[in-house]
Amino acid sequence: MSHPDTSVTLAPVPPQGTGAVPPVAHHVPARPAGGADVRMRGVSLGYPTRDGFALVLEGIDLHLAPGERLAVVGASGCGKSTLLHSLAGLLQPVRGSVCVTGGSRECEGGAALGAAAAYRPSGVASSVPIPCDQAAYMFQNDLLLPWKSVLANAAFAGELALPGGPPWSRRRRSREAREAVRERARSLLCEFGLGDSLHLFPHQLSGGMRQRVALARTLALGRSLVLLDEPFGSLDAITRSDLRSWMVRVMDTHAASWVLVTHDVDEAVQLADRVLVLGGHPASVQGSVDVASVRGPRAGFQGRLLGGGLDGSAARVQDLLQGARIR
Repeated sequence: MSHPDTSVTLAPVPPQGTGAVPPVAHHVPARPAGGADVRMRGVSLGYPTRDGFALVLEGIDLHLAPGERLAVVGASGCGKSTLLHSLAGLLQPVRGSVCVTGGSRECEGGAALGAAAAYRPSGVASSVPIPCDQAAYMFQNDLLLPWKSVLANAAFAGELALPGGPPWSRRRRSREAREAVRERARSLLCEFGLGDSLHLFPHQLSGGMRQRVALARTLALGRSLVLLDEPFGSLDAITRSDLRSWMVRVMDTHAASWVLVTHDVDEAVQLADRVLVLGGHPASVQGSVDVASVRGPRAGFQGRLLGGGLDGSAARVQDLLQGARIR
């Protein structure tokens, strides 16, 4: 039986020794410092096909400052997810370079990996893409493991990323490291209002609760770049609306750079500082809309909706999308 999703509030982690979760504060905290610096220079991306090579994105130039929130919108099939794959280090560009810098590490793709200088199957680099260890990726589907509890699911990716092999190779890593990952996952689940659901299994959760577990699993990695691919696309309209307002508070609380792919223009302007519009065949950047400049001070989610000029921003995004369709 599924449990109702009774709350999507972002609650502080309870102090040690207490069972109750304090009520959520009504103010939005200042954005924490941190996050990755992301640069894409002249990036073109594609996939080999039976008949040759399919170019999906061409000439992408992008700079994401540390802590910035970027939403990417465009028609279905224009390469939004392909862009995320490149940022995650899962797909090499055939032209251009990708650089993700966060903390003391730097992940590069492109010329450094021997990418091709021409769009043809024989020119595509044969080296295996190197996943970027600064990025954490959340897919549209929650991909929770049905035989694992909520806590075990939230800690799974962090355990997998520990040195010494997969999580079932227990002898090759320290107990302290595993416990630290498990504690971080537990803290995030409590923060996300799931402290009473740690020992439940995915089939016992509502859709909104499953998405919160998936986000906790993503953030438990502690990465400086968080990539969200249609994270609320599979939810009903009411749950999706509730999770948007909750997601704003999550972003305000956790230091990271965020890239969100969505088909929903309202969602894009509500969550992002800037909206990037893709279009064309192959797709390129049709323009961007700066939402942060019209939003004003962060006075809470409702204030942003009612008085930040977001309707005008959404209209400009729609104009860019319509222009891309005409071309």
